[in-house]
Amino acid sequence: MQNTRTLIINALLIILTTTFQSCSSKAYSQEKEKVLLQLVHESLYSAHYSPVEINDAFSEKAFKLYIDKLDFGKRFLLQSDIDSFMLYKTKIDDQFLAADLSFFHASAKVIKKRTTEAQQIYKEVFAEGIDLNAKDFVELDPEKRKFAASTKELKNNWRLDIKHQVLDRIYNTLEIQNAVGYTQPKKTLEEIEKDALEKVRKNHDDWFYRMSKISDEDRLATFINSITNVYDPHSEYFPPNDKANFDIQMSGSFEGIGATLQQRDQYIRVANIVQGSASWKQGELKENDIILAVAQGTAEPVDVVDMPLDEAVKMIRGKKGTEVRLTVKKPEGTIKVIAIIRDKVSLEETYVRSAILQHEAFKNEKYGYIYLPKFYADFNERNGRNSSEDVKKELLKLSSENVNGIILDLRNNGGGSLADVRDIAGMFIDKGPVVQVKSRDRRPQVLEDNDGKSFYDGPVVILVNELSASASEILAAAMQDYKRAVIVGSKSTYGKGTVQRFFEFDQVVPASLNNIKPLGAIKLTIQKYYRINGGASQLKGVIPDIILPDRYSYMPIGERDTEYAMAWDEIEPADYKYVTTYVNKMESIKKNSKKRIEKNTELSLINESALFLKNESDNTYVALNRDEFEKNRNKRKTDVAKFDSIGKSKTGLTASLAVSDEKEANADAEIMKRFKEWQKEISGDVYLQEALWVIKDMK
Repeated sequence: MQNTRTLIINALLIILTTTFQSCSSKAYSQEKEKVLLQLVHESLYSAHYSPVEINDAFSEKAFKLYIDKLDFGKRFLLQSDIDSFMLYKTKIDDQFLAADLSFFHASAKVIKKRTTEAQQIYKEVFAEGIDLNAKDFVELDPEKRKFAASTKELKNNWRLDIKHQVLDRIYNTLEIQNAVGYTQPKKTLEEIEKDALEKVRKNHDDWFYRMSKISDEDRLATFINSITNVYDPHSEYFPPNDKANFDIQMSGSFEGIGATLQQRDQYIRVANIVQGSASWKQGELKENDIILAVAQGTAEPVDVVDMPLDEAVKMIRGKKGTEVRLTVKKPEGTIKVIAIIRDKVSLEETYVRSAILQHEAFKNEKYGYIYLPKFYADFNERNGRNSSEDVKKELLKLSSENVNGIILDLRNNGGGSLADVRDIAGMFIDKGPVVQVKSRDRRPQVLEDNDGKSFYDGPVVILVNELSASASEILAAAMQDYKRAVIVGSKSTYGKGTVQRFFEFDQVVPASLNNIKPLGAIKLTIQKYYRINGGASQLKGVIPDIILPDRYSYMPIGERDTEYAMAWDEIEPADYKYVTTYVNKMESIKKNSKKRIEKNTELSLINESALFLKNESDNTYVALNRDEFEKNRNKRKTDVAKFDSIGKSKTGLTASLAVSDEKEANADAEIMKRFKEWQKEISGDVYLQEALWVIKDMK
């Protein structure tokens, strides 16, 4: 790591010295952009794990990414604009190497002009009126749309988009008014339509106001990231003070709703719900929900589609005890308004937890359940809390209860500390390699457990899903390679087998150039992880031994579904020996599991809901006249209703606390309340139910 940093600094100092020898003060604004591009190029060249050849093919990839980022929804640019940009399709490589931003400035000028024109277009659409009964159709998937051939066609596209938003809002309001328990005075259809038109118009006013505030700095970052993302989807440039455009922790100062958000295309998507947070307690906001609008208490909702992520986060954050209302679109297409009272995020609920599981079919047997939401480590405190020490405590606690096996739950665990992964893996083996880490042009480094003892030698099942990533995949892979545990879950984990590091540009420029600061930072992929069997977890992820139906089985979720993800490869395996004590009956374990899965009605329903979700995501050409819109919406509502029972069926599972935890919970009403909520969640978890049967089959 230090060698990589030194290499970058040396290369950048040479570039900066050369660049500024003849630079006058009045030219600094333009020269700063040039230097920034050189900093990015030298960083990628010097430190990226797998630098790509900068040629015409590279240019074409960057061009496509940039056009997608510039106008993904095809709402502003005309086909003639794209045609004029084609001049640069194979020139980005040359301009990048020469620190020439001609294409960026030309495109920025055009998009600003088209945005101003679009602002006039939408005002004309509202002024001319919208016929809600006319038989129109709209394509909702931007990737299936084409750029408009003329301003007339573009205006019609805006009319259709606005009409869809108005109809959506009308029937959202009707659905809310007709819901059981609605106590407010009901509005007439005419009043609802009038309100819908006004709110959609105001949302557009607000949206274009925000668009006018987009800085040249942010536009340049978009262009630069079209270049860095050709290297891989995780390497990107961050402009100064912009730390929110990749993955925002909503808990911030630990007051908020407790959700992790990501921006994908023009939408803000829920990536994770923090355990114990306001969102988790409220229960309606889920992973993969799309946030369409945000309202403060009873105020009017503000549209957040196409809003920069950091701006949306500022609206969602707030003081403890205040209400925020989120209008969200569920994966199956339904729209829901979710009211959440902001709260202080309970850190305890983001840490490892354990429970004792029992099943009505074998009441006299006890099994340990450990839920690990992330591989956390406090690097700022010498004696700070870390996941490996906490897992060890839970293992010892459960062992003292004489459990018959352990289920380690890594579902939705996006990763974290590599050192903690190594230490946790070592708790289940006496000694040996855990993971291989390879830097650019270097031999792999084998990270081993060398303490010569394990903390638990009973049967183990590890639960994963498509959002188990990075460190989670390292642990699951190691236990699978050792044949130490049976892996149970969705068809594959996420498939992120790389590590990134931030490099602050301000730290490498000399003091004489302080007047061009701040310059921002770049996040680079600098290493790759490999299993001890030699295969990468990158792209392929970890394929479970027992595969269960999953709601997102047919959806593009994972590293393999991102553009220009780094390839899978393999290296020589590490020197290790199988631990076959509990998984030497794998064929019979799989056979028994298959029989149970075929008979499990809830798992069948989950698979049916996954197929429904895939069908909904494919069918994006929507009828817009009032009758057809209402008919289709009611049909979708009926179709979705049959999936309401998922997670509510009787699994035969019961959960209790270990003796020491029970004493603590009995003395603290809040702790007991949280456990009761978790206990209810566990009792309806069909995946945990199957994991328990699998672990019983291992004995």
